[in-house]
Amino acid sequence: MSGKIVPTFTLAFTLNGGPVRVETSPGRRVLDLLREDLGLTAAKEGCGSGECGACAILVDGAAKLSCLMLAVQLEGREVVTAEGLGTAENPHPIQAAFVENGAVQCGYCTPGMTIATAEFLAHTPDPDRGQVREAISGNLCRCTGYVKIVDAVLAAAKAAPGESS
Repeated sequence: MSGKIVPTFTLAFTLNGGPVRVETSPGRRVLDLLREDLGLTAAKEGCGSGECGACAILVDGAAKLSCLMLAVQLEGREVVTAEGLGTAENPHPIQAAFVENGAVQCGYCTPGMTIATAEFLAHTPDPDRGQVREAISGNLCRCTGYVKIVDAVLAAAKAAPGESS
């Protein structure tokens, strides 16, 4: 008999506003749980080491890197992915601002950028350009040069004060 037995447990948490119960290994990465087990593919694996921000999610309102988190850390928590911010039919003001300001090119970094923006604007509703640049500094983008992303964050702050979290 080859292979080892991996223990599983029932993980319960809130995901994008609804309850989730899933059997998983406590050591499974949250990124893999979301993408492979739950079919939520907005969070991306860019680096797998917490350097790029493409896998960002909100956990109890704080942006976290899902590639660095273990499934067991979600027990009883409130999780929001980019899919939970809004939909194509009803985008969150942050998502709408990214589209309207041309801050989306290849789109790989966009989910992580919008998650970082949601956390940032929840605490800093009227930011300046320097504050925005600092807030998104943990999210790498190879397409836009960041100017349009900063413009989008500032537009989101003006468009929906108090609604960005």
